[in-house]
Amino acid sequence: MTIHRIGAGPRMSKAVVHGNIVYLAGQVADASKGKSVAEQTKEILGIIDALLKQAGSDKSKLLWTNIWLSDISTFAEMNSVWDAWVIAGQGPARATVEARLAGPEYKVEIAVTAAV
Repeated sequence: MTIHRIGAGPRMSKAVVHGNIVYLAGQVADASKGKSVAEQTKEILGIIDALLKQAGSDKSKLLWTNIWLSDISTFAEMNSVWDAWVIAGQGPARATVEARLAGPEYKVEIAVTAAV
């Protein structure tokens, strides 16, 4: 079985396709870093859409999502963007936790796994 890497760098790939599954690395919002949780979430979901498309998938095929928030009190703000993005009735299994992210300017990080 082949492994296809998307956006491969020296440390990690942005996405890896193996069999009929695509695994996305945790995505952060570089263009909107330092901005609101809603703005960062919207940017990240756009990145996820683009990576899934490159892998031959889309958000209707999400299997699992892990969301890290630098402050869990922003859970509702993040969910307001998430709920508008995810397809009703097709949400993945999901976990959301509070964690210290790579830098204080990052408020959200999202990783997903999807079928291809």
